[in-house]
Amino acid sequence: MMFRSLIFVPGNSTRFIEKAKTLPADIVCFDLEDSVPAKEKDAARKIIADALAKRADYKSSVYVRTNSPESGLVQQDLQVIVQQGIDGIVVPKVNDADEVSEITKVLSSLEAERGTGKLALIPSIETARGVVNAYSIASADDRINALVFGVFDFLHDMKMDYDENDDAGYAYARAKIPVDARAAGVHAIDAIWQKVDDVDGLVKDATAAKRLGYSGKSIIHPNQIEPVHRVFLPTKSEIEWAKKVVAALGEAMEKGGGKGAVRLEGRMIDAVHYKQAKTILDTAKDV
Repeated sequence: MMFRSLIFVPGNSTRFIEKAKTLPADIVCFDLEDSVPAKEKDAARKIIADALAKRADYKSSVYVRTNSPESGLVQQDLQVIVQQGIDGIVVPKVNDADEVSEITKVLSSLEAERGTGKLALIPSIETARGVVNAYSIASADDRINALVFGVFDFLHDMKMDYDENDDAGYAYARAKIPVDARAAGVHAIDAIWQKVDDVDGLVKDATAAKRLGYSGKSIIHPNQIEPVHRVFLPTKSEIEWAKKVVAALGEAMEKGGGKGAVRLEGRMIDAVHYKQAKTILDTAKDV
């Protein structure tokens, strides 16, 4: 799996959720939070649950963004969305590792009850407390595979305005999150670029994020997928790693022979790593 693009899709829009079936984003994330008015939360949960039942129609990994821990709505969200068909969950405005622990307790119970297997979890860092605690959040549970930076809510929490020409207000937070993510062994996904018609601005912003160590970017419009993917091409080291994984597991994965898991450079790799490696090599081939 790659983390170049995570596109938010309003959970209360059957039209947008239907359109998401054809999107080439790495992660399609149905949204229950900011894009859904309070009075439409229940309807959005039902729409998303129906879409998850048709998971095979979607090309991308399918995640759902719940409401924030402080909203008091997360358990309601999880009760509906934890089912076969969901790959992972994005939790907005996570402040500390304790909030992660509370969510994973509920998740573990629902997973066991519904036979989903362990779902991935992406905490979103959008507050001053979240930035301070980013490393402990990223390392709070082994199901966490990435952190997301939410710049606009962070600035709101800091009582500062956004200025696309001056990043001084959020430069520290934006630089700290990928460092903490990398230290915890997970990916970091940068914040959205709001001006959907400004491709040059998007590319410039994504390039700056890549230089800070982000693996990809959150996006809000399908037209942003291709420019972002162009910026976050696989690195030389990622390509070399992928080649080693395919060489080590190719026969077992393609022909069904040999071992399903092997040791490579001191780490165990299996079918999940093989799939990720093939995606990287396929992407590099298209360049």
